[in-house]
Amino acid sequence: MVYLDYSATTPVDEDILNTYIEITRDYVGNVNSLHKCGQQSKKLYENSILDICSCFGCIPSEIIMTSGASESNSLAILGTIFNREGKKHIITSKLEHKSILDLMNYLKSKNIDIDYVNVLSNGQVDLIHLEKLINENTILVSICGVNSEIGYRQDLKSINDIIKKKNKDTLFHSDLTQALGKTKFDLKDVDMASFSSHKIYAPKGCGILYKRRNIEIDKLIYGANNLYRYRGGTPVLPLVVSFSMAIKKSFENLDNNVKKCMELNKLLENELSKYDVKINSNEYSIPQIFNFSLLKMNSKDFIEEVSKYDVYVSSTSACSSSLNYSPILGEITNGDREISTTSVRVSISHLTTKEDIMRFMDVFDKIYNEKIVNDKE
Repeated sequence: MVYLDYSATTPVDEDILNTYIEITRDYVGNVNSLHKCGQQSKKLYENSILDICSCFGCIPSEIIMTSGASESNSLAILGTIFNREGKKHIITSKLEHKSILDLMNYLKSKNIDIDYVNVLSNGQVDLIHLEKLINENTILVSICGVNSEIGYRQDLKSINDIIKKKNKDTLFHSDLTQALGKTKFDLKDVDMASFSSHKIYAPKGCGILYKRRNIEIDKLIYGANNLYRYRGGTPVLPLVVSFSMAIKKSFENLDNNVKKCMELNKLLENELSKYDVKINSNEYSIPQIFNFSLLKMNSKDFIEEVSKYDVYVSSTSACSSSLNYSPILGEITNGDREISTTSVRVSISHLTTKEDIMRFMDVFDKIYNEKIVNDKE
């Protein structure tokens, strides 16, 4: 099998999986329980949070454990709305994950004022337009640090500077799910940030919302005690410990992993440049995500064809896989259907090998000649 869909989800690291099993077996107590068994679990939980804070450069009260980035996104956005009085205006972009875009559509139906900042042809948020959109009613700006489909990386500091200059009370949230373990970021540049465990080799079902200490949001899930007051429910200790371990590993190995992915990305670019395809990823894209458009073959058909050879890629993000086109590419190409309906995302990791890339290219060449060249003839 050649797996090239790491942006959708990652395999669980063997050491992390063993830790998950060990914690599940040995730590039975509820972290909220007062007895010794519960306090042992609580101590392990608190140590895991401290490990996360050590990597992120924050304090424990700024970490809210959730079930995943989608919940973190909802908590950040709805928690801000519920906590603010008066007219409410939110700014986001068309680069966002479906969990944010769908929520924006819902909020618009509830008479929340939603604006979408323009995205330039290079995939960068239009900072001039962003500044014009911010007004006295703007309570939140939500723009992802790294887009999941093309890999566009945003300048969070510049975005935050513009927000605070125009309205110091406006909060800045960023979905950093695709940034964690792939590129460097500084949480000082945001007020809130979302993360997900299954993108960095930990089990599915765990997420984080980072929330800067001096801001308040409302909870979505009730039943929390004073210690975990922003999110009700019993913390799933094995998932929290596993996620913490994965974060620590990702920070320790970041430079080496990025370097390897840059080399593989360049190899892929060189190989695909031999064909009549349009490469959509650019210098602003992280090296782990490589996007191109076939131009003469639908994305869905191509993905099905390569799957027959045990090679796995995607087009849009997994949560948008039912779409037959890329809304993001449609946005930045002024609705070019040829580009947006034929895009393919190859997402790699430090686990990817040169042999994986060349196997993909062998299969690509076969399908390209059979389905595209022959069809033209």
